Amino acid sequence: MLPDLTNMDTLRDLLRSAPGIGVDARAAATERNAQLTKPPGALGRLEDLAIWYAGWRGEARPCIATPHVIVFAGNHGVTAQGVSAFPPAVTEQMVANFQHGGAAINQLAQAAGARMDVHALDLDRPTGDFTEKAAMSDAECLDALRRGWSAVDLSADLLVVGEMGIGNTTSAAALCHALFGGNAADWTGRGTGVDEAGLSIKTQVVARAVGLHGGAGDGLSLLARLGGREVAAMAGAIAAARVLRIPVILDGFICCAAAACLQNVAAGALDHAVAGHQSAEGAHGALLQRLGKDPILSLGLRLGEGSGAALAINILKSAVACHSGMATFAEAGVAAGN
Repeated sequence: MLPDLTNMDTLRDLLRSAPGIGVDARAAATERNAQLTKPPGALGRLEDLAIWYAGWRGEARPCIATPHVIVFAGNHGVTAQGVSAFPPAVTEQMVANFQHGGAAINQLAQAAGARMDVHALDLDRPTGDFTEKAAMSDAECLDALRRGWSAVDLSADLLVVGEMGIGNTTSAAALCHALFGGNAADWTGRGTGVDEAGLSIKTQVVARAVGLHGGAGDGLSLLARLGGREVAAMAGAIAAARVLRIPVILDGFICCAAAACLQNVAAGALDHAVAGHQSAEGAHGALLQRLGKDPILSLGLRLGEGSGAALAINILKSAVACHSGMATFAEAGVAAGN
């Protein structure tokens, strides 16, 4: 069972005291991996992924049976500054597309055998324009965090969170700039495909926002001032999975920006997470380096929705299937190497 998030400090305390990887299960999985019918290290990173997954699930021979994909959607007041190539109405239109099964993430979730849920977060009430005021009050941010927190299926054995929200690459860039420093241009990309003039406007918006809110406090405080409801909900879901010891596959730039807010609060907050892919959004590679995550895939994706992470589910499934299903040398009657 998950405890209730009564306030931001509750979440901070839970992140700092969350249980770690199962050391005994990880050791048993490592021992099993050494006995499988293959040369040592022959399956490369698949071996590391399977051992990591086994440790978090507390089983030496785990199985991925109930992956859960959640897409959160929210609208951003900062779109009034001209930071996106698409109007805010597209957010609601895409939510309808998700609900009718017509988006890329629907196909990828189905291909991975994952349950998919969609949560639209007050689309008729955009966040504040964070060049002028905080995107959300602490109470509004807590509400979005709680909605993500409670959206995770307690029976899930793997979690992917994605997003839809016109303007949210601007929010993610501002969060990264505030968390990691550098220049606004280091973190600001083309998002939905803005032209040079649009990119210049977007970069200026990120710089102004961080100039106004950058000293607000830790990652959760910055999330309220520079985030969006869907960004906060992703953070809430990732945090819930950490408490429940459900492994997470992170998606692209926006998802990783949400995750970075958690890591800023507690150094081990993302130990249960791997990076599904490196997206084509320019700053995603730098963000992954800051998070200490090596991407599983790099296919030039920049869609969001959880698409890259959902695609990586089958890679992780394959890693776990090999680990748990292969015979050992003794079982197969094969002579082991020296």
